[in-house]
Amino acid sequence: MTTLAFDDDGVDVVYEGTEFRLEKSLVEEAIEKPYYDVTDHEVLQIVAEHPDISGEPRRIGDIID
Repeated sequence: MTTLAFDDDGVDVVYEGTEFRLEKSLVEEAIEKPYYDVTDHEVLQIVAEHPDISGEPRRIGDIID
């Protein structure tokens, strides 16, 4: 299971028991759009090779508001 916790500076990730942080600039570079326009589904695709994506994608800007 993968857990994502978003804030204004980046994303705290727990992936298969390993905790790490994706900084805002890294997410923007990987997805090639502004951080607040990136969706949780897009971040999952960075983290996991075959992510279990369900539900509607949510923009980071909407999540942390």
